[in-house]
Amino acid sequence: MDTPQKPIGSGFNAASTTLDVIKGVDLRGSLAIVTGGYAGLGLETARTLATAGARVIVPSRDVDRARRSVSEAGGGIEVHPMDLTDGGSIDSFAKWIVNSGMPLHILINSAGIMATPNLTLDPHGNELQFSTNHLGHFHLTAKLWPALVRANGARVVSVSSMGHRFSDIVWDDINFDRRPYDPWSAYGQSKTANILFARELDLRGKRFGIRAFSLHPGGIVTGLAKHIPIDRLKEMGNLDANGEPVIDPDRDMKSIPQGAATHVWCAVSPQLDGKGGVFCANSDIASLEDGATVSTLEGRDRRTSKVAAYAVSKTSAERLWSISETMTGVSLS
Repeated sequence: MDTPQKPIGSGFNAASTTLDVIKGVDLRGSLAIVTGGYAGLGLETARTLATAGARVIVPSRDVDRARRSVSEAGGGIEVHPMDLTDGGSIDSFAKWIVNSGMPLHILINSAGIMATPNLTLDPHGNELQFSTNHLGHFHLTAKLWPALVRANGARVVSVSSMGHRFSDIVWDDINFDRRPYDPWSAYGQSKTANILFARELDLRGKRFGIRAFSLHPGGIVTGLAKHIPIDRLKEMGNLDANGEPVIDPDRDMKSIPQGAATHVWCAVSPQLDGKGGVFCANSDIASLEDGATVSTLEGRDRRTSKVAAYAVSKTSAERLWSISETMTGVSLS
C-alpha cells in the first residue's frame, strides 16, 4: 500500500482540545472557509480559527439560523448563502470568493448528514448522503481552486469518520439504483469518499502548495445523530441514563472541543508541513488497518483510530475523482 499512514508522535491525544492544538498559532491575515461552521464541530472549529485571528466565512443554506448560531458563539464569523446540494448555489458562492482576489488559506469541508432513514435523492438524482458529504464538497473545492492556489500554501481538510468502515464505495451502484437502501452503508461510502478525495486532491494540489487531509473527529453526540433514537444512543453507551453525552476519550467518546481538535490540527499545525493526503485521528496521523467493513454500529471497536486500506487506495482515489467529475460536471481549472 503506497501511503504514508504512520503516526508522527504529535504529542496530542484523544483528550486534546481545540485550545491545545491552536496554542501559539497566529492566523492573522488568513482566510478560512468552514462548511457546517454554524453548529457542533464545525462551529467549534470556526470559532477557534477566528480566535487565532483568521477571517472565517461560513456558507450556509439557512443564513438567518446560521447567523444566530455564530452570534451566540461570540461572533467574529461571517455567514454567506450556499447550498451544498445545489451546483448553482456553490458556483455563486465560489465566484464571489474567487473574484474578490482573496487568497484562501484554509478550507474545511465539515458539513454533513448521517444515516438518513429513507433513500433521498438530490435534484440531480444522486443519493443525498453521497451528494452532501462528498459531491458538494468536491464541487466547492474545484470552484475555489484559484483562491486556494493564490494562498501559496493552503490546506483543505475533509471531515470523514470511522464510519467509513461501514462501506467501501459500491462503484457500480453508488445511488442505490439496484440494491436495497441502507442508511449506514450510504453513510459509510460517503465517508470513504471523503478520505479518497483528500488523497487525490493532495496529489493534484501539492505542486501548487495545496495539501489535503481527512480525519475522524471521534464519537460526538451532535445534531448529526438526529436520525438515531435517543434510546438507541443510550443502548450504545453514547448517552447516560439522563440523556447526557458520555465523555470518555479513551473509548472515542468526546466533547465537542475534543472532537474538533483534529479539524484544527489538520488545518494549522506546523507538524504537518510538507505532508498531505493522509487520514488523521486524535490530532495525529492515523495508522493503517487491513480490516474489512463492519455492518453495525456495535461492529466498530471504539478504541480504534486506524484507517481501512480500501479508503486510502491510490487506484480508488483516482477512480473516485473521475466519477466525481462526471457526476458534478466540474473539474479543476
